[in-house]
Amino acid sequence: MTSDTIVRKKHTLIASDRVEGTAVRRPKGDKIGSIERLMIDKISGKVAYAVLSFGGFLGIGHKHLPIPWSLLNYNVELDAYELDIADDVLRKAPSSEQNTEFDFGDRIDEAKLYNYYNVPPYWGF
Repeated sequence: MTSDTIVRKKHTLIASDRVEGTAVRRPKGDKIGSIERLMIDKISGKVAYAVLSFGGFLGIGHKHLPIPWSLLNYNVELDAYELDIADDVLRKAPSSEQNTEFDFGDRIDEAKLYNYYNVPPYWGF
């Protein structure tokens, strides 16, 4: 090994800028959308949810869709995050229009989100 060779250690961490823009796909590979940003709790450091760009055609009708982080699983074969939730469930989920400022930072909104998907909240009870 030369001094020019970079040895990369394998680990499970990823920088947030590498998550943003990553595709979200169904288990069989169909694309649902892509991750626009992560919302991270400043105190605990836990990822609360990912904001998914979902729906629309030619950029019209896209929504910001918060998805609890616990529902997304990285699939190496798909090179994408996997989400196994039907489109009709996603269309009815809490969301905001693409051109509006998006922030579900209010604990009441977060609780509604986690209740909608019927998963335990990242902050626990």
